[in-house]
Amino acid sequence: MIEFYPQIRYVHILAISLSGSLFALRGLAVLMGMRWPLWNPVRYLSWTIDTVLLTAGLMLVAVLPGALFANGWLTLKLLLVVVYVILGVFALKRAGTRRRKAIFYALALATFLVIVGIARLHSPWGWLLPYIS
Repeated sequence: MIEFYPQIRYVHILAISLSGSLFALRGLAVLMGMRWPLWNPVRYLSWTIDTVLLTAGLMLVAVLPGALFANGWLTLKLLLVVVYVILGVFALKRAGTRRRKAIFYALALATFLVIVGIARLHSPWGWLLPYIS
């Protein structure tokens, strides 16, 4: 299955881009008082993109050598994905006030960027890696 690595990686990166962009757009719209971000078709689209993202990620883990994940970056990334999802739920729906939604939205976007840095550099240090090496 390693021969499909480039295609799986492309789908994974595309799904990351779509998922992050859709969340950013939905969160901004929620903060502006719009209702469409919580409509079922938009939520289903988000779930579909995230399912593709998770599937492609699991396929990458399956085809890549285990030594690539030895420094713990994947474990940290997965833990932060859980944090990101929880923050996103509060940003879009669960936080009571607009101010709280804005705080959760900013924290979710920051967490997303940290996850991307960890994934890009294959290090738990993420974007800080060039500065500590």
